[in-house]
Amino acid sequence: MKDTVMFCGKGGVGKTTCAAATALHYADAGLRTLIVSTDLTPSLRHIFELDNSATDEKPVEVSKGLYLDEIGHEEVKGLWERRFGAEMYQVFSAFVDIDYPEFVDFISSILPGIKDEFMVDYIRVLGEAGPYDKIVWDTAPAGQTLGLLKIPSVVNEHLKPAPRIYSALRSTKQARRSVLDVIRGWEELSAQDISFLRTQVEFNLVTIAEALAVRQLDSIIGEFRSYGLEVSTILVNQVITAADSDFLSSRAEMQQGYISEIRSMCGDNQRILPMFPYEIRGTARLKEVERALFRDGWDGRPDPP
Repeated sequence: MKDTVMFCGKGGVGKTTCAAATALHYADAGLRTLIVSTDLTPSLRHIFELDNSATDEKPVEVSKGLYLDEIGHEEVKGLWERRFGAEMYQVFSAFVDIDYPEFVDFISSILPGIKDEFMVDYIRVLGEAGPYDKIVWDTAPAGQTLGLLKIPSVVNEHLKPAPRIYSALRSTKQARRSVLDVIRGWEELSAQDISFLRTQVEFNLVTIAEALAVRQLDSIIGEFRSYGLEVSTILVNQVITAADSDFLSSRAEMQQGYISEIRSMCGDNQRILPMFPYEIRGTARLKEVERALFRDGWDGRPDPP
């Protein structure tokens, strides 16, 4: 098991619930655990039933050994600013009349992939800093996540002509040297992020047993592999396990067909999670999902009340 565990999938399939239950499991096992969301419309606080106005402190302590953080644009901009902001501004202000705050907003808004690049880097730095035994990473819906994963490669591609372009700037030799040093630093950062994704992150893909979701699986897994990344586990969520009506029986039969299709497509690296008869919110409900995720020999049926 790797120390950073990512959950991804299309919107509405339950990836945040699976991530929250997994984080709870690690914390209950005595591991200092951070669950972090890079979804710009996060719902972790909602699932853990935390009051949004309760504290501005980040990360928030959910329970003993479990901490929660939701990463937005301001955090990512701050990370870039600390790494490169002052150095880059010193160079650009030599030939562009712009105030520092405007410069930072401009760069973090328009430079190709900068928000996503530093989103990945934020997680990497957290993992390498060592305050947590486990980091559980809840991502944005699948399309945005795939964009996030390929960003380090995209940034490297964009940077290839940069030294030639900046060397041609009509500024002092010292300024050109500073820009080239920043670019080299960025290239090194991008390479570190690619290595982190390939070697330090476990990827779990959450889906449901319906036509559209299953049709998307093959392309999503193919995208992962194109970047040298492998999906560890397919989590098939919201499966009907107690069909006590004609309607549920029909739905359950349909789901079993798609589950067989997923198995033929992905092999045995999948877990089946039941559809619960209530909304999953709060620690008690999340523990039920945790048992379904981690219990050996689970037969696919929810525990009795």
